[in-house]
Formats: sequence, structure tokens, C-alpha cells
Amino acid sequence: MPEIRIAQGYIPGSLGRVVQLHGAYYHQHWGFGLFFEVKVATELSDFLKRYDESRDGFWLALADGSVEGSIVIDGIHAESEGAHVRWFIVSDAFQRNGAGTRLIETAMRFCRDKGFGKVYLWTFEGLGAAKCLYEKAGFMLVEERRGTQWGTEVNEQRFECLLR
Repeated sequence: MPEIRIAQGYIPGSLGRVVQLHGAYYHQHWGFGLFFEVKVATELSDFLKRYDESRDGFWLALADGSVEGSIVIDGIHAESEGAHVRWFIVSDAFQRNGAGTRLIETAMRFCRDKGFGKVYLWTFEGLGAAKCLYEKAGFMLVEERRGTQWGTEVNEQRFECLLR
């Protein structure tokens, strides 16, 4: 298996690949459809258009130049609400080889270096491997509710990590 390299910032094709990873994974494992894929594409595109490296982070897990994972820190509201972890995913082929750990450690190091006081993310119940990575990185479950922000009703979960 090729070695994973973590790269910072946009590279040509990465937007489409991150959307594809999300669309394929969540359709296969959770039955999510067009609503979810369009949401990822729209929101990630909007984020990249306003990307500011002084507050935001965008990292890719690359294997032989192919995007096999991603994570984002959206810092636009870091002072008032906390930095937001978004679009964290690793392709099926590269799960369980440390790529997810390396991505989340990179993102959390960025947040600490920026002096952010809190980091949060929204996910949903049932993503056990991701939950383990979040908890290992210091996140704690702080809220649960039924919701449809992904286009399908799930038990949404908010995790937070206090850095100060």
C-alpha cells in the first residue's frame, strides 16, 4: 500500500475528490443521496472561496498523488463559537492505517498553534471509528438530538474539545 502524505491546502481536483469520497461513503454505508452530496459540494466550495490561512486549515491525505482523505478547520467563528472541524473522511482503502489519526492530529495542532479556545464538530451516532478518533484527540460528546441536516433523519451529535 502506498505511503500516506499529509498536504496542506487546495490542490487541483481535491474539491471534487473530497465531495466524491463523502458522497460514495455515506451513500454506501448510510443511504444518503443527492441532498447530502450537494450539501457537501456547496458548503465546501463556499468554504474554499473564503479560505483564509490565518484562521482556516485544509489538509489532504495523499497516496501517490491521489486524495484519499481530508479534514478542514473552519475558523471563521473561532473566537465566538470555536473552530469547526468539517469534511473529515478517509477512503475505505486507507482506513485503519493511521491516516485518520494523522489528519486529526494535524488539525488539532493547527488549532492549538492558533490559540483557539474550543474546537467542535457535528457528526451522528453510528460512526464508531470516527468517534474513537475524536475521543482520542480530546473531544467529548456534549449534545445529542434527532435531526436532518444531512438530508436523512439521524441522531446528531456535537463533540467539543476545550484547548484552554
